[in-house]
Amino acid sequence: MNNIRVFYKKMSRAKYISHLDITRCMQRAIKRAEIPVWYTEGFNPHIYMTFALPLSLGYESECEVMDIRLIEDMPLSEVMERLNKSLPPDITVTDIKEQVNKPDAIVSALYKVVLSADNIDGESLLRDFGEFMLCDKIEVEKKTKKGIKTIDIKPDCEIIKIYAGKNSIVMRIKTAAGIEKNINPSLLTDEFAQRYKIENVATNVLRKAIYMQDGKDFN
Repeated sequence: MNNIRVFYKKMSRAKYISHLDITRCMQRAIKRAEIPVWYTEGFNPHIYMTFALPLSLGYESECEVMDIRLIEDMPLSEVMERLNKSLPPDITVTDIKEQVNKPDAIVSALYKVVLSADNIDGESLLRDFGEFMLCDKIEVEKKTKKGIKTIDIKPDCEIIKIYAGKNSIVMRIKTAAGIEKNINPSLLTDEFAQRYKIENVATNVLRKAIYMQDGKDFN
């Protein structure tokens, strides 16, 4: 058996598909594509698949990752072609490779975040956000398996680039991500909007990359 890693985009309308529904969508696509994959054993066999870093609902991504296991030899280019013919619009396989690193190698992710607000110009938003990021701590409430917990997310959020639009700010934000710690960039923007009492805020998030400890893209 051969473990392979499927890289795909989840864009536009597909951002409203939950992770559970993405799992079902991929199962149906694999069956339609007649990909020879391994099924789990037991009373309820299902296609073996794992997702490295499940995406939050409402986010777009250029770097989603799914692992499956082939039980027969098939060229990876053919697997990619078959899957793309079977997937719905806005979900596109971009590459397929043999699995190398395990998902626990992921330590951070890069996002493009556009935050806009009615009746507030971009330069004002940029100034206020810069002031916000100078705070010693940025404490937010985060839901965990053990309940709601207050954490300081500032050490785990790095602004790589930021500039003002007409009524918006556009940012590249690198956050901690992975099994040990996973910081959603919306935690940062939601806290900013709350502190500065900004109403009618719209936030669009696109995941651009997933990184390992050495700074290389996860593969």
